[in-house]
Amino acid sequence: MVSRVRRFMIALLFLSGTAVLGDEPRAKVHELRITILSTMLADGRELGEWGFAALVEVDGRRILFDTGAREDLVLKNAQSLGIELRDVPEVILSHNHWDHVGGLLTLRGSVVSENPTALARAHVGEGIFLRRASGSDGEDDNEMRRIRPDFERTGGEFVVHRAPVEIHPGVWLTGPVPRKHPERNWSGSGKVITATGEAEDNIPEDMAMVFDTPQGLVVLTGCGHAGVINIIEHARDFIRPARVHALIGGFHLFNASDESLAWTADKLKEFGVENFVGAHCTGLEPVYRFRREVGLDRAHAVVGAVGATFELGKGINPRWMAR
Repeated sequence: MVSRVRRFMIALLFLSGTAVLGDEPRAKVHELRITILSTMLADGRELGEWGFAALVEVDGRRILFDTGAREDLVLKNAQSLGIELRDVPEVILSHNHWDHVGGLLTLRGSVVSENPTALARAHVGEGIFLRRASGSDGEDDNEMRRIRPDFERTGGEFVVHRAPVEIHPGVWLTGPVPRKHPERNWSGSGKVITATGEAEDNIPEDMAMVFDTPQGLVVLTGCGHAGVINIIEHARDFIRPARVHALIGGFHLFNASDESLAWTADKLKEFGVENFVGAHCTGLEPVYRFRREVGLDRAHAVVGAVGATFELGKGINPRWMAR
C-alpha cells in the first residue's frame, strides 16, 4: 500500500511539473538573471562583435557563459555595464570556435592577481580539444588547443563533460547533444580528427546550459550547433518534459531555409516557448519569423543586444535598439 501511494505521489509530481530524482523532487532555480555581454548589436557605450558571451546570476551564484571573440571586448563591455567579474569562479565554453573562446585568457588575466579562484574553472564538452583540420595543408585550426596550456599555467582547470550534469541545484549542462533531428547548424566545411580518422566537423562538443525553474526550462546556447530542437528535446529527456519558458543565445539560423525555419517554429510552438532572445548567429529574419509563427509579441521575442537581460519573473529587457 505504501509503495502504491509513493508511486501515485511521484506521478502527481510529474503531472504538476515538478521533476523527481528517485523519490525526491529535483531542485529548482528560483532567481535567474542572464545579461548578454557579447553579440553583434550594441547601443550606448558598449561594443558589438561577431561573438557571444553572457553573465549568468542564479540563486546567489555567478557564472560566465562563453567569452566572446576579441580578446578584451567582454571585459570592456562588462566594465561599461558596471559588472564585476572578480567573484565569478566558473566559465562555461559552449564549443571551440574562436568567437566564443577569444576572451578567456584576457578575462582570466584581469582577475587572477586579486582572486586566483576567479574564472578558474572552465566547463567544456567532450571533443572540444580534438584537432581540427584547416585547408589543404592540414594546419590545426582549433583555438582551444592553443589556449589550453596558457590557461592551465594561470592555475585554471578544464572540466570535461561527456554527459548531462547538474553543476548546481537546478543548473544543468547538456554535455554533447545527440543529433536526433538533421539540423545542420554548422558550416559543413571543417574537418575534425578523431580516433577513427578524419570526419566532417559537426562540432560534437557543442553544449548548452539549462535552468529548471518553476515556470519551465530556460535554455542558454552559444551557437546551438547541435540544433535548437535537438537541444530542447535532450534537455526535456534528462531533466523533465516541461515547457520552455525562455530560449536565449545564438542559434545559428541566419542562413536557414524557409522550410527549416517553419519546421523549427512549429516545434518551438509545440514546446510552449514563452520568451525568445535571438543573439549572435541567430539572424534577424528568424527572430521575426518565430515572433509571428510561435505566437509571441515584441515584448517576448527580440533580437539580442549587448546589455540585454532576461530575468525570471520579470522577462526580457532588450535595452533600446531592439525594443
